[in-house]
Amino acid sequence: MFDPNNLFWRIISRGVDIIGLSLLWAALSLPIVTCGPATSALYYTIVKSFLQGDRDTFHIFWKAFKDNLKPGIILTLIILPFALILAYFYYVLQLNWSTNIGAVMFVAYDLMLVVPIGMLCWLFPMQARFVLPRKQMIKNSFFLAMKHLFTTIVLVLLTVELIISTLEYWWPIFFTPMVWAFISALFLEKKFKLYLSESDQQKFDRQPPVI
Repeated sequence: MFDPNNLFWRIISRGVDIIGLSLLWAALSLPIVTCGPATSALYYTIVKSFLQGDRDTFHIFWKAFKDNLKPGIILTLIILPFALILAYFYYVLQLNWSTNIGAVMFVAYDLMLVVPIGMLCWLFPMQARFVLPRKQMIKNSFFLAMKHLFTTIVLVLLTVELIISTLEYWWPIFFTPMVWAFISALFLEKKFKLYLSESDQQKFDRQPPVI
């Protein structure tokens, strides 16, 4: 019963990891500009702890967050103005939903958003896995989103659904960040392995990559 390695305590431990990391990601993302490095750290932790079996979960997360903080903030600041513009146009088109042409334009715009949202789904996990300049990462996120379009669409649908669920009912925040990172890792790791160089893998095995 009190053996820390038995099934009961392993389940409890993973439950604490899921809730703790989800809330930690949410708290660190509140300043907005730190959302990028927090997402990279969460993805990195999922791969190292949940897929590779390293049990020092919170230490992994904090180290990954600190090491990617500066480059992640810069990357977020580059993306943020474009995200605000896209959100503004979404709001404007939503106001005209009641007209026929407005509905058509709104649906067309939603379909167009698959590309930028898909790029984000690739971008910050890529920061956790590759040693690349920022410009190259942005270009590669577009390339990968287009080349692996099915994976991109799945991740976009997952992201949108989890965001909507969390905004409508606040309590999913206890697990939705971890659900997103875990499912994303299941899809993305298969694709990333096609492009990882030996230096990328060695860097990942030793410590979080710093770009």
